[in-house]
Amino acid sequence: MNGASHPSTDNDAVENAPSSGLANFRASHGGPFFELQAQLKLLRENTLRSGARAILFVALAWGVPFLLGIPRSFSLDHSQNAYLADPGVWAKFFIGIGAFILAEQQVERGLRTRLSQFIRAPIIAPGAVEEAGRQLSVALRQRDSRGAELICLALAVFAAALSYFNFHTVDVSSWAVEHRPEGNRITAAGWWSICISLPLFVFLFLRGMWRHFVWANLLRRIAKMDLRLVATHPDGKGGLAFLAQYPNAYVFFVFGMSSAIAAAIAKNILQESLSMTTFSMVMTAWLAIVVAFFAYPLSAFTPPLARLKENGLALLGAQATRYHRAAERKAVGRNIFEDPTPEPADEIADPSKLFEATRKLKTVLVSREAVVPVAAAALIPFAVAGATRLPYKEVFSVMKKLLLL
Repeated sequence: MNGASHPSTDNDAVENAPSSGLANFRASHGGPFFELQAQLKLLRENTLRSGARAILFVALAWGVPFLLGIPRSFSLDHSQNAYLADPGVWAKFFIGIGAFILAEQQVERGLRTRLSQFIRAPIIAPGAVEEAGRQLSVALRQRDSRGAELICLALAVFAAALSYFNFHTVDVSSWAVEHRPEGNRITAAGWWSICISLPLFVFLFLRGMWRHFVWANLLRRIAKMDLRLVATHPDGKGGLAFLAQYPNAYVFFVFGMSSAIAAAIAKNILQESLSMTTFSMVMTAWLAIVVAFFAYPLSAFTPPLARLKENGLALLGAQATRYHRAAERKAVGRNIFEDPTPEPADEIADPSKLFEATRKLKTVLVSREAVVPVAAAALIPFAVAGATRLPYKEVFSVMKKLLLL
């Protein structure tokens, strides 16, 4: 209900404009790491080959340390801090890295589908088409930033350095380090995890976070443009309900991130004395962080939706007053509250249904239904970690309650 309707030629203008590139936005393409993988024939411009790359990177990060540690790698003894018994190894090098790579295809398809709806509807007004094209160019430059990926790599190397110093301070032996009175000795598997596995995990995580930040800023800039929203749209969100579904494209990414954090909690925080109340607070806090992560870009659409609702109720409320005063005169011959000023005698359509639809318009795009899959991906690793120390029925009961909030 933002402005008057436009002739069909407006659709052609939008489709042929620079903003039509929104429909082809590729969130997982571009950047030095993508180019490197393309040169190594790990992917192609028209296909990310996520499955094959996930297997390869997991083999490098998880499989090589396993092979380097044979025969001790086959041990499942927790007391010996064996490789297969280390939750951090599984969470970061197997689940995390695999999930981050698999997420690329899901994220790219999901975000492109949401952006294409801006053009298909079309929601972006013709006057904002050129600006949309400029903002898309800014987002693509940020996506491909060599500086951003260099920072991600530098932080990954810093994490590896911290891991190296930590191995020299531990007082127990493990698959990664042999504790000796004269000084700790890092094993071959430990060196590989320091130099390859951990940096790869951290780099993929930070790179994914950066690209979501680029997407978030693109959405926030779109929200400030002239949008053709409809107060009475049947989706109850002005025609933007499709956008509220975008977090579900990050199910794999969130699952990988949550697995690593839950494993760290299981290894370093969970104790026999941990109460169910404390664990519930941990799960609730993590879910709140994940929801806020996705609510940040979507919150930019609350102001235009609020203005749409306010203006729609004012316009339809005024028309409803005129319509029902005319119906009152027709029924009883006069208005109960008469006005000496002549009132228009032409017929007015009953706006009651439109008014009710506008009154129900939601100005917040984030909803429980839209984020249940990603919320489940965030909570399941924590529930599994908690079930190792607490009654599993109570743990999964907490998770179920959080998903139903």
